[in-house]
Amino acid sequence: MVRYFGKITHLIFCGYVIFQMEHFPLLDQVNSPLDLKDLNHAELSQLSEEIRTFLIDSVTKTGGHLAAGLGVVELTLAIHKIFDTPKDKLIWDVGHQSYPHKMITGRKDQMHTMRKKGGLSGFNNPKESEYDTFGVGHSSTSISAALGMAIAAQKKGLDTDTIAVIGDGAMTAGMAFEALNDSGARDANILVILNDNDMSISGNVGALNRYLTKLWSSKLYSSARERSEKILSIIPSIWELAKRTEEHVKGMIVPGTLFEELGYQYYGPVDGHDLPNLLTILSNLKRLKGPRILHVITKKGKGYEPAESDPCKFHGIPPKSTDTAPVYKGPSYTDTFSQWICDMAEQDENLIAITPAMCEGSGLVDFKAQFPERFIDVGIAEQHSVTLAAGLACEDQKPVVAIYSTFLQRAYDQLIHDVALQNLPVVFAIDRAGLVGPDGATHAGNFDLSFLRCIPNMLIMAPANQNECRKMLSTAYAYNGPSAVRYPRGKGISETIDSDLNVFEQYQAVTIKEGTSIAILAFGSMVQPALSAAETLNATVINMRFIKPLDTQSIIDAAKKHDLIVTIEENVIAGGAGSGINEVLAQNQLCNKILNLGLPDQFIEHGTQEELLKELKLDAKGITECITAFTSKKHK
Repeated sequence: MVRYFGKITHLIFCGYVIFQMEHFPLLDQVNSPLDLKDLNHAELSQLSEEIRTFLIDSVTKTGGHLAAGLGVVELTLAIHKIFDTPKDKLIWDVGHQSYPHKMITGRKDQMHTMRKKGGLSGFNNPKESEYDTFGVGHSSTSISAALGMAIAAQKKGLDTDTIAVIGDGAMTAGMAFEALNDSGARDANILVILNDNDMSISGNVGALNRYLTKLWSSKLYSSARERSEKILSIIPSIWELAKRTEEHVKGMIVPGTLFEELGYQYYGPVDGHDLPNLLTILSNLKRLKGPRILHVITKKGKGYEPAESDPCKFHGIPPKSTDTAPVYKGPSYTDTFSQWICDMAEQDENLIAITPAMCEGSGLVDFKAQFPERFIDVGIAEQHSVTLAAGLACEDQKPVVAIYSTFLQRAYDQLIHDVALQNLPVVFAIDRAGLVGPDGATHAGNFDLSFLRCIPNMLIMAPANQNECRKMLSTAYAYNGPSAVRYPRGKGISETIDSDLNVFEQYQAVTIKEGTSIAILAFGSMVQPALSAAETLNATVINMRFIKPLDTQSIIDAAKKHDLIVTIEENVIAGGAGSGINEVLAQNQLCNKILNLGLPDQFIEHGTQEELLKELKLDAKGITECITAFTSKKHK
């Protein structure tokens, strides 16, 4: 009886259902890529279906990236079966597509911890596994990293392969082309697998996307070349003659020879779900040397109809909620930006919205629908987006760049050299500032106040709620120079948002609570927890609003009235807003006791925003404890 129930029941652990071996007879036997080596085609096909079933059940519970992984199941199995990983280095670009890779490299039983505090990362992380050969999170780094590893292997005299799997969306980034250009001129042993599913997060854009689409449809050329190679290669002189005229033939059938002109041997396009064919092709490519590119066509969301029908929606999905507490129903900061930019565009026909491939995430869906002629999605090309905005600003247009904090890091030189140095009126609407929760260290916007504050001509603001966010966006838009409004992921506190487009006439802080000997100078998302802490501490709370320029007079007045100045921000302490206040106090020879609270000098791993703020003592209780401990120490 016990044995019978053991076969038909599920083990429930941490809210995740782990099926017994009878449900996944092959997957439960795969603990490393070595377990794939003896599987035949039929068994690998069955394993593909088991992986998809497991992945759908897992990610719909934990949340995370679903559609991308479903599209590369066969490709993942083929790579690990043919190549000798981790001796052969495999780099997954971005990491959205690497969940099946995690499952067959010994982490299947940890999938229920995905993106949870202390659990698996949603991206590739060398700390997790030797099979994660390179840490990823941002797009378009794989070819550069793979080339570095291939050159190192060559230098060491190792006969190994280096494989970079990059999506067609990631190929739009300048960094990918820089790496292709460099690697194509070398003889390093690198295989680039271009996973072409016509999607990155949103639908792909640009000339490269059109080029790949034409290549995909050019079956006549592909089949003709394969047949001619087989026949003509036995007669070298004829084959050399054919090679010299090949470019003319290509010009009649396909739009160009981009990859081969860059020095790569190009193969494809091939069906990325035809597992037997993939195994044959990869086995053949393994025997070749030098820079090679395999163009693979896959379907994002493969095997899960909702994800196939709407791959954008199922790119990343939230975890299944078990929380019965009341949920705040008001608009998020992203929603607030979305409404503001549409309203402002109604008022000013010169407004142009720019996004580097984050239309949905940055809240530009409604703008795109209402003002398609003024919406520019440049693809995954952050550097280009910033300098494009600079060019528009030179010609009296009003560009608004909607960008995540960590993505703006990728365009830092353009921000300084092309925008700030020329003092151009470009607005940066910086989403996902501060801790972002489950996405972890690669996506946490912990540094923008530090790297923006040191740039001349910048106006920098951080709202405490959505109403302030809307007003700050209008202030930034009216400013005759580069400006930034940085706001966190998720909800604020305002149930309703004012519809006006008013601006802050003066760059002033505001005292929102009067206290006695302690003054808390809070920035942006830290204003609310500071207020809660101040109730216990009987402290003054000042909503600073502006990081640059700082309201110097309010800082001086607070220093004269209080013994202890506490600064608090959801940014690293090093070089952040608190450092700016320290500078003001020092310049005015004010010798108050100072406590700077913020993010520590370390990368913060994934967890919920609430968990991380609590751990870092940036919630109300933690702030109270830090201030109390500081004052107690000073009194001893």
